[in-house]
Formats: sequence, C-alpha cells, structure tokens
Amino acid sequence: MLGNTILDNPSAISNVDKKNMLQFCERTAEFLKDATVRTKALQIPIETEVLGRTITYRRPKNIIIIGMGGSAISGDLLKDWLFDKATVPVETCRDFVLPAYADHESLVVAVSYSGDTEETLSAFLQAIKRGCKPISLSSGGHLQKIAQTLKTPHIQIPSNFPAPRSAIAYLFMPLVILMKKLHVVSGVEREITESFSVAERISQENGINSPTMINKAKKIATEVNNTIPVVYGFRQYASAARRLKCQFNENSKVPSKFDFFTELDHNEVVGWEAPTSLTTNFSIIIIRDREEPPQITQRIELTKQIASSKVRKVIEIEAAGKGNLAKILSIIQIGDFASTYLALLRGTDPTPTETIAHVKASIRTKSNYVKETLNKLTSPETSTRLSCE
Repeated sequence: MLGNTILDNPSAISNVDKKNMLQFCERTAEFLKDATVRTKALQIPIETEVLGRTITYRRPKNIIIIGMGGSAISGDLLKDWLFDKATVPVETCRDFVLPAYADHESLVVAVSYSGDTEETLSAFLQAIKRGCKPISLSSGGHLQKIAQTLKTPHIQIPSNFPAPRSAIAYLFMPLVILMKKLHVVSGVEREITESFSVAERISQENGINSPTMINKAKKIATEVNNTIPVVYGFRQYASAARRLKCQFNENSKVPSKFDFFTELDHNEVVGWEAPTSLTTNFSIIIIRDREEPPQITQRIELTKQIASSKVRKVIEIEAAGKGNLAKILSIIQIGDFASTYLALLRGTDPTPTETIAHVKASIRTKSNYVKETLNKLTSPETSTRLSCE
C-alpha cells in the first residue's frame, strides 16, 4: 500500500492514475459549460410524429429519467434540485420497464453514456410505444440510432471520458437546461452561471497541485483510508450522498453506504449501538450547509454525538456557493476528488471497474431482447406494427 506522500507527488500519481481520472475531475467547470452550450442548441419541436403518433413537447405532467449507474444518478440529482422549484413529479427509472403511469403527458429522458445500456434501451422503447415525449442523451450507441431513426431530440456528448461516472457534468447539466427549455423551471440562469465559477474554485482548491495540508479532498481520502465510508446527506443532498457512496465503490474499490436525514434517525442510528470492535471499521462523512434548517442541524449534531465514539472518524463536507445547483455540484466534485485520491492511497487505478465489466459481459451473452427489438424498430414495417401494439 502506498503512503500518503503519493497525493503530493504528481509523477507518482500518473503512474497509478493511468487514464487521468484526476484531470477529468479538474476540468468539471469546462464540461459544465460545454454541456450547457450543447443543450441550449438542441431544437425541441413543439409537435412531431413518432411511429404514427403525434407527440407534443409542451410542459409535461410528470418527468421520468431512465438510466443506470453513473447515468441514473443524474436523474436523482435533478429531482433533489427541483424539490423546491418544480410543481411536477420527477422519478428516476432504474429498470427494464416504465412505471404504469407513463403516458403521452410524460417527459421521458433516457440517459446512457454509452448509449447501449440494456435496461435504459428497453425502458426507452416502452416510452416510445406508449407515446411519451422522448428525449435521449448519450455519446453514441443504439440510443443515438433510435433518435436518428425516429427523428426525436437527442443530446450527443463527448465519448472520450475514461468512465461514464467521470462524465457527470454531461449527464446532469443537460437535464437542468432541458427543464428550463421546457418551462418546468424559470429564473435559474444565475444558479447555472454560479455553478461554473464554484466548480473552477473547487478544482483549484482540490486539484493535483494543491498540497494535502490545504486540500479538503486529499484530507478526506487520508482520513477515511482503511475504513468503510458512510455518507450522510439531507434534503437536496440525499442523492449527492448516494453519488459519493458510488464513487467510493467504483473509484476507490471499497465498500461504502449512504443514508439521509432525518430518516436515518428513525433506523440507521440504532446500528451504532453495535460493539466498537465492529463499528470502528467505519468512518462517517456528513454533508453540511451553512443555511441548513435548524431541525436538520439539531439532528446532525445529535447523531454525531451518538456515533463519534463508535466510528474511526466523523468528517464534514460543507457545500460551496449560494444557489442549490452550485452547492450540490460542489459536493459531487469534492467527492469525485476524494474517492480518486483514496484509490491512489490504496495503490489502485481509479478507472477500471472489472467486476461491472464481468457482470455486463456475462449478461450480454444471455440476452438478445434489446437487439431484437432494435432490429424491429429499424425495419420497414415498424411504424405500422408498433403503432398498433
């Protein structure tokens, strides 16, 4: 196992971080800006024909984001950001099938970095058959082919990222811009602009050349090393906590879990009654906000008192910025850095996810459903057949 000095040694970092995951973390502001430009340029028709049905893209009655893994988290983050803004429900669909209520008044956005995620393609084809308002986002793949075939709106993003999770700026920010374009929200331009400047500052403060002594992300990695990180969020940070948990899984290659206030004080907190011989293997990371509600503050402080004598370390991450968009993204970015630094401390390349690749390869040999359906979609008689189903 490598010592902590690797975090302040760029040449040693490059020997382990073979696909430059850290550099992609540092370029977050650049990616957020480009994702915004790409989505603003997207032409969404007021009305169009899709497989014999008339689709109208007026303000939807509900929104469903389809995705898995690093793509699905963008839907969760959108839901949290829209919590106090939108008057229509938002749901993330992590499945082969859509919820029963999805219909012609539902906006369905399929998000898949590769464009070939089986669950996402399956659910998106269902959305098309049901006459939902379809929009897709990918770097290519079958999802892009579907959009080209049916002439439905598609946002194409770059394909040169080392892993889908490293493209979070391109997977999430387009959803924010879509909400603005479709009049789900308004008056959020300042929040969007602020997110760029905050991301630039987070990169400077937590980047490769910022020493551990003043680098929050490097400190977090050092403090949680050799423990199981437990991430706690609240309200608009519930999905940010989930994202951090997933980044510790995929980047750091360690077990991790997450929960959120105040729900966790009705169940999770009891777990810290376990013997210290067990709980000392954990560390807790709590997401904080200077403007957090007093009810939340009270519960966070009580939970810290209960758990602090049981776990190895209790760490706090404070959101940066004024608007919720910048705050949420700041937590995401610090977590991306911290999980990557933790991988480096463990002497592990943060990019490969061999177990996920194994699972996908094993399943791909057994399932031809999506391939067969896509073949039907592009066949000459498709329009007649699917419109009658």
